[in-house]
Amino acid sequence: MKQGIHPEAYRFVVFKDMSNGTAFLSKSAANTKETILFEDGNEYPVIKLEISNTSHPFYTGKNMLVDTAGRIDKFNKRYAKKK
Repeated sequence: MKQGIHPEAYRFVVFKDMSNGTAFLSKSAANTKETILFEDGNEYPVIKLEISNTSHPFYTGKNMLVDTAGRIDKFNKRYAKKK
């Protein structure tokens, strides 16, 4: 590993799956301004996920309806050619 390129400010963050509402606590160096009251009674920064292992068809074994239209629109908006 190269020295000095990895963040040192890891902190506890709640990752929340927006498709089914599942949340889990982990460490991350990602920045966020939003916070959430977690089930242990403490307030943590929250990172919202579109899909996680609790809603992905590969892990669940079921085909769940995923908001593909919204994701496609977001992709097209992000990578649209500038006129």
